[in-house]
Amino acid sequence: MSARDTQPTRGVILQPVDTPETFVSMVREIESLGYANLWCTDSSLHARNAYSYLTLAAVNTSTMRLGTAVTNPLTRHPAITASAAATVDEVSGGRMILGIGAGDRPLLALGLQPSRLVDLEAAIADIRQLWRGDTVDRRAHSYVLHEAHMRIPARADIAVYISASGPRTLELAGRVADGVLILAGLFDEAIQWAVSCVLKGARDGGRGPGDLPHIAVCAYGAINDEDPELALAPARTIATWFPQTAPYVCELAGLDAAIVEGVQATYRGGEFHEAGEAGRLLPDWFIRRVALSGDRAAATAQIQTVLAAGADSVQLFPLGSDRMATVRAFVDSWNAAVPSP
Repeated sequence: MSARDTQPTRGVILQPVDTPETFVSMVREIESLGYANLWCTDSSLHARNAYSYLTLAAVNTSTMRLGTAVTNPLTRHPAITASAAATVDEVSGGRMILGIGAGDRPLLALGLQPSRLVDLEAAIADIRQLWRGDTVDRRAHSYVLHEAHMRIPARADIAVYISASGPRTLELAGRVADGVLILAGLFDEAIQWAVSCVLKGARDGGRGPGDLPHIAVCAYGAINDEDPELALAPARTIATWFPQTAPYVCELAGLDAAIVEGVQATYRGGEFHEAGEAGRLLPDWFIRRVALSGDRAAATAQIQTVLAAGADSVQLFPLGSDRMATVRAFVDSWNAAVPSP
């Protein structure tokens, strides 16, 4: 049965920047609000350890699926990732999802560049083999496995989601992944394009209608009913990410090429929330196309757009000084956008 033959669902992505006590309080509330997924970013020096926090989530929740959003095959050897994911899966009673991608801005502080897609694909294949109990030999560009096998039990069918914004990675997700975490804004042209890339990859990989990956769209930003304009500031930070990493999305949105070049020249490192001056180059209308950046009604419309364009779920990445306010407000927007089954 296809993962896509289900009622649309919602999840929350958190960066592990809060104290353990605060994080536990947040995830307990997130589960009580009916979210289906809880993801933690794996951002090397930019946050606390993702697997430690996923373990905290595992022992303090009972229903949510838990995942990395996302790790990569460079800062963690694929064998270490296989063991870490299997451990969280065991602690949580089978609720782990491995979210993995090529890597992003935090790699720069480690002197690394994003992984080659051939290595990302190999890492996913090797991780799955290790979970199955196979012995693996591989000499990839960025890692080596020599007669490697796991000596602890692992669930062989832990789901693997690939984070993607470019066409080649989207197609890779369509070919080999159980799901894809799409970072392409929140407007219909971009989501339709991204979904078409995933489906092309699925066709190229010989996957039929009953074997398509789950398509999850990441919605970054903030919701503010009292003053929707205040939601623009935190949303501006993720909007600045697009000219650097997903310029084609900027083209689809109609952003002037000169602005794209200006952002690229100004913002050269760090994570999206460190964009600073570059974000001020972006017009407000662009921010509203790629991020949550208004009131509940605006968020409802964006959720409807994303689901109508082919997504199976929306994964909220709350930004700003009161992230839980956005988490709570998103529930109201979701309930207005998605009819009860």
